[in-house]
Amino acid sequence: MVDWTESLTRRAGVDPDPLARAVRLVAGRGGSAQLCVVHGDRVLVDRCFGCRPDALFWLFSTSKPFVALLVHRLAERGLLDLDEPVARYWPEFAARGKQHVTVRHVLAHRSGLPLAHHSIAADSLAMVDGPRFVRALARARPRWVAGAVPAYHIISYGYLLGELVRRVTGRPVGAALREELLDPLRLGDIHLGLPAPLYGRSVPVHTRGRTLPARYFLNRGALRAAPIPAAGVSATARDVALFYRMLLRGGELDGARVLAPATVAAAREPSTTDGELDRLLHVPVRWSYGFQLGSATPGSPSANPLGQTSHRDAFGHNGSNACLAWADPTRDLVFVHLGNVFTAGHEGARYLAEVSDAVLAAVDGGRRIGGRE
Repeated sequence: MVDWTESLTRRAGVDPDPLARAVRLVAGRGGSAQLCVVHGDRVLVDRCFGCRPDALFWLFSTSKPFVALLVHRLAERGLLDLDEPVARYWPEFAARGKQHVTVRHVLAHRSGLPLAHHSIAADSLAMVDGPRFVRALARARPRWVAGAVPAYHIISYGYLLGELVRRVTGRPVGAALREELLDPLRLGDIHLGLPAPLYGRSVPVHTRGRTLPARYFLNRGALRAAPIPAAGVSATARDVALFYRMLLRGGELDGARVLAPATVAAAREPSTTDGELDRLLHVPVRWSYGFQLGSATPGSPSANPLGQTSHRDAFGHNGSNACLAWADPTRDLVFVHLGNVFTAGHEGARYLAEVSDAVLAAVDGGRRIGGRE
């Protein structure tokens, strides 16, 4: 069990000055936030800004690794094969040239189907209605040949994987996630779709540099309650940190094993070549089979969600430049930032990269252990 008392000393090999800078950056941003940093068995930072430790933040795309790891868990159990076509489990999906799309293609954002509709905005407006979105995916025509290029599946990622989960288990994706991963790990503060009794603990989204309709849309109760697998998790930073700690420990947390070490390793394997352009984001992104990976393109924080000095082995996921969670096995380090400030452009990405790099500098003690040594 983790003792959430902060343990910050130079004797632990950690420089407290960069950590203090990270805390100042988060405090100065405004809005509400939680910041957790766990190094080995020590909690270096466990801070709340404008909220309580049990406040539930909307994770946006930081949600994606949960459904991805659920699919890896089901593959480990033999319920599906990552290299089989999606249509083997979901026959309707084969329509309009999608018969060769495999489960692995989806996990790597290579299905050729980054969108179910004609635009990102249309997908965003439709994401609250899961069954309708799934039908749209079955009817959609791929934009690229399966496996050819990475193209970020903003919303389609979760509904493609979630429908696979439903088809092979007979359970809704939220129930399967809880039964297969969250309950065995005793992570009671991670929810796919916010339960109504917990609304009082939820943190509303604050839009900065965006219109009032955007703020209204993002704070609708129906949207927070919807089990949107790619973007609909509500959680505390502590529980997200424990989930990533489980991954660093090879699939085990406090005596409860939910994944084999080989399964975790396979989920972290790179699926892109260095410098490969993501066709939806228009920047190089290092993808694995469920995560964004460290050390992408120097000078572009939007392509370095884990920090400019992140190691190539680091893995995690950004969430609309408001939330970010990652783990670095080379440093035995877990970082979780959950925030409610939703901004336009790349400002949020630069902020998250700056906070990440401050934490990395603290743990490195002045040494650089980035991916381009």
